[in-house]
Amino acid sequence: MRAVVLRGETLGVEDVAEPEPGLGQVLLETIACGICGSDLHCARHARTFTETARATGMTIFDFDPDRPLVMGHEFSGRLIGAGPDVDLAALGVDLGDAVVAHPVVRTTDGMRSVGYSNAHPGGYAQRLVVDATGVLRVPDGCDPVHAALTEPLAVGLHAVNATSAERRGSAIVIGCGPVGLAVVAALRLRGVPLVVAADFSPTRRRLAAELGAHVVVDPADGDAVTAWRDHGGRGPAVLVEAVGVPGMIDRLVRSAPRRSEITVAGVCMETDRFEPLIAISKELSIRFVLGWSPAEFAASLEGIATGMIDVAPLITGTVDLHGTPGAFTTLDRPDDHAKILVRPNGA
Repeated sequence: MRAVVLRGETLGVEDVAEPEPGLGQVLLETIACGICGSDLHCARHARTFTETARATGMTIFDFDPDRPLVMGHEFSGRLIGAGPDVDLAALGVDLGDAVVAHPVVRTTDGMRSVGYSNAHPGGYAQRLVVDATGVLRVPDGCDPVHAALTEPLAVGLHAVNATSAERRGSAIVIGCGPVGLAVVAALRLRGVPLVVAADFSPTRRRLAAELGAHVVVDPADGDAVTAWRDHGGRGPAVLVEAVGVPGMIDRLVRSAPRRSEITVAGVCMETDRFEPLIAISKELSIRFVLGWSPAEFAASLEGIATGMIDVAPLITGTVDLHGTPGAFTTLDRPDDHAKILVRPNGA
């Protein structure tokens, strides 16, 4: 089959071995797969990515950066095969169904992340194998292309669930890239009445407004915390950092009101620093979040299927396999796109 393969820091389309479902696994034909910020980081910093995974015990993301890698973990697919022990009826799915799935496989060495394993190609391939227990049927009437955004939206929902935004009735989202926009959508799904979103990009500010932000701020013209206060925000604030660049946590520590909480969802691949004394003096809470739970994954699919989250504005481009390397370059320019989907088998 054909796939986009990462070798070093270079992406190219190659022929790779056909995956075969083993015990407890199913085979999917990829419908669509989103390009994630983590994939952009991995393409530039693969060695740092794996070294961090090993140092923190996250073996699920452990791969050999000197060997070929097929990324892609935000996908929807068509169920076309199953391992000999898989009971599809018990899972509520059948061959031919459009599905989404947790991007993981179980191996004798433990769980491995599809798309971050040399042995388990991800959604930038025409077909992929995943663990059967994480498969969810895409509900009737739901566009399976839209369903490919289930995984990134689950990341946003996980971040929101880690905050007290619902109880406090407001949140400030710093950064409106894919993670920040997913957080905005999740805040809307949770019915938070005041959401302030900040980003330098007018395109991303517009998307944040379409996804549910009540107030959007250009940091070049104003401060997000000030805008939050101007629109009724009082007391401690709930801030979500979704930028992932050095210095951002320090800026939020300095600007946050006393006893605020900062939830860090942005992935910074470099060493960072902030002033603990300022955070201590303000009695701030700082939390870091990663991934999602199975319940959050299912809730995100339901939000898309019911129309509670309109993901259509997020999809700003689609490419085939050959267009994928160029899409990675394009996504370095935030004014051009939010989410580009790869369609390995065509539209």
